[in-house]
Amino acid sequence: MQTLSLTGANGVSDILIETGLLARAGAAILDTFSPSRVHIVTDSTVAPLYLEKLEGQLSLPVSHTVIPAGEEHKRLTTVETIYHDMLAAGMTRKDLVIALGGGVVGDITGFAAATFLRGVSLCQIPTTLLAQVDSSVGGKTGVDLAEGKNLVGAFYQPRLVLIDPAVLATLPNATFADGMAEVVKYGYIANKDILDMVSQPDYKAHIEDIIYECVKIKRDVVAIDEHDTGLRMILNFGHTIGHAAEKLGNYTDLTHGQAVAIGMVAAMRLSALLGNDDLTAPLVSILQHIGLPTELNYDREAIYTALLSDKKKFGGVVNFILVREPGRAEITPIEAEKLHKYILKL
Repeated sequence: MQTLSLTGANGVSDILIETGLLARAGAAILDTFSPSRVHIVTDSTVAPLYLEKLEGQLSLPVSHTVIPAGEEHKRLTTVETIYHDMLAAGMTRKDLVIALGGGVVGDITGFAAATFLRGVSLCQIPTTLLAQVDSSVGGKTGVDLAEGKNLVGAFYQPRLVLIDPAVLATLPNATFADGMAEVVKYGYIANKDILDMVSQPDYKAHIEDIIYECVKIKRDVVAIDEHDTGLRMILNFGHTIGHAAEKLGNYTDLTHGQAVAIGMVAAMRLSALLGNDDLTAPLVSILQHIGLPTELNYDREAIYTALLSDKKKFGGVVNFILVREPGRAEITPIEAEKLHKYILKL
């Protein structure tokens, strides 16, 4: 088993990574928490696969909420459903909420845990690659509004994160590729060795080590900047234009990973327009090897308008993450008017 820990504002998160860990999740949970009861939140895709298996390991009262799968359900109305279910189950502040699922489930459940009774204990059990390497670690929680992605949320660290690479075997190829977009992001912003690993034909055989390296980077960055005011912004490589593309597609045309892939390519092209070395071609090659899209098929004026509502805009400036060389990213403030001209050239 590979382990990491992250100290945040609301305590220490223990992160356990091991193939087959889900079969022993109950013991790990009860070694960490002492709740009177547990409420599990999962979705309609994951529930048939793992919900009963997890419930059967917990020797105390367990209730659950099964939400519809999909980013379009990452809304406040869904959070309210979770609140009502937890109240009906008799949950108290001393009890435990478990997020069992991908990034959407983790974000929604984390926000519900952070705000229900002003905070209850949280365990994340991510079941997609994207959630395992990125969203389950670091404490960002939230939901989308019509105006944009993740505009309502909280920083709330899980006390425990259980990552079992074995569950990835049930993922469709497209969903696995979706998570690989975040893996590539980590390679470009912090560790170019990851890019070498994922460029190999058999990279899936080494997925546990890849997950560990990505989570380690996330842990190190969040430990320095938990609340996203400085260094943590580098984790947004590809996300500025990616979030705009997701919004224009009503959160259904593109998955998050597809949008991030497109956004990374756009950010590389923007970097070249600003006079830096053009690293677009090797990035495109890696993404195509994985099976991810690389072209931004949306009106550029609409992209610009959409990104102006993003959280990464401060006054008249948008913070873009640009990669100068593989393994090193920088936060680059760009004036909105100047950015407008560059977006139209992408």
